[in-house]
Amino acid sequence: MENMRRLIAGNWKMNNLAARAEQLVQAIDNHSKSIINNKCDLLICPSANLLQMISKQLVNSPIMIGAQDCHFEEKGAFTGEISAKMLVDVGASYVLLGHSERRHGLFETDNVVRAKVKAAHKESLITIICVGETDIQKENGETLNILESQINGSLPEAKDKIKSSNTIFAYEPVWAIGTGKTPTLTEITEVHGQLRNFLIKEIGPEASRLRLLYGGSMNAKNALSILNIDNVDGGLIGGASLIEDEFCKIIDIASE
Repeated sequence: MENMRRLIAGNWKMNNLAARAEQLVQAIDNHSKSIINNKCDLLICPSANLLQMISKQLVNSPIMIGAQDCHFEEKGAFTGEISAKMLVDVGASYVLLGHSERRHGLFETDNVVRAKVKAAHKESLITIICVGETDIQKENGETLNILESQINGSLPEAKDKIKSSNTIFAYEPVWAIGTGKTPTLTEITEVHGQLRNFLIKEIGPEASRLRLLYGGSMNAKNALSILNIDNVDGGLIGGASLIEDEFCKIIDIASE
């Protein structure tokens, strides 16, 4: 597999008002610019109301901006939703899709995620497709079957259109999100290796260049050991991305 730049992505979820967001972004931006020969890419995914403000704040920054979701239609009578085209209009270049909090909390199906991926790709947004198993599914030995099913169900039919330039996958075990629990290094190694092999089988050689992120209680204490695992090409960071020092330490680790 080719060497690739790591991606450290902060998913703020439903957190931060404008004043705090501006302060947090400034601290992360200042820190990233102080790193010599930075070897990782940086992404911040705030809530939709903050996208335009942060995009303007980072106009001269290498940090990229992503959204946390999008609708599968371009426009229409969808009260409370936001389209991929609208995200591009306010400065986003990435979008998270199929996050477990939407799959399990808001009952999004694979078909819905697939439609959103197609809509995002149409607007040239880079999609981060999230997959993960619940605690019960893990206990029943269903992890790989669940992940393969989610990937197959969430990918557009034209799999030859899936490229390293437009698609990233994130493995985020549902039972580890916000709980402080993480899989063992052996478990992460096995899952990411199996995901890589499955993607190559489904998509072809291009899948060897797709970035696979780990999400699920990554923090400054465990980031080094997790990021050094084969086929872990970065992290999707939740709670730790809301704390300047914590997130900046992860950036430092990923940049080594």
